[in-house]
Amino acid sequence: MSAGNFLAEFISSSPEETVALGERIARFLHQGSIVALRGGLGAGKTYLTKGIARGLGVSEEVTSPTYTIISEYEGNLPFYHIDAYRLQGDDDFNALGGAEILYGAGVSVIEWSERIPDSIPEYAIIVELEIREPNHRNILIRNLDL
Repeated sequence: MSAGNFLAEFISSSPEETVALGERIARFLHQGSIVALRGGLGAGKTYLTKGIARGLGVSEEVTSPTYTIISEYEGNLPFYHIDAYRLQGDDDFNALGGAEILYGAGVSVIEWSERIPDSIPEYAIIVELEIREPNHRNILIRNLDL
């Protein structure tokens, strides 16, 4: 399935619903898929990532890789959880071997992807999470036909 400009919007009322949406997204991912997450602190990026990982057969607990920047997990495919929050831009990401990961044999999910804009390919699935109320998130997904 090729990526297009498809836009889907969801409202999540709990972390569990955000995880479930991640599991649903995972059904459409394949080797080389890149999911670029955008949203402020506490918007639900890590919960969505946990759901994607679970949907891809990752049994290990997925945690925020803020200090490690890139965490790798084994599932049906290699799963890379990238946190670009502490990166100063695309050069930092490339120095860590980011391009090799993105264009490798696995699925990559990138939190704070807006910090490395030149590294995100046009076909990436873009997910924007916005806090609406303490327990409600507005989630927009581009380039994935759910």
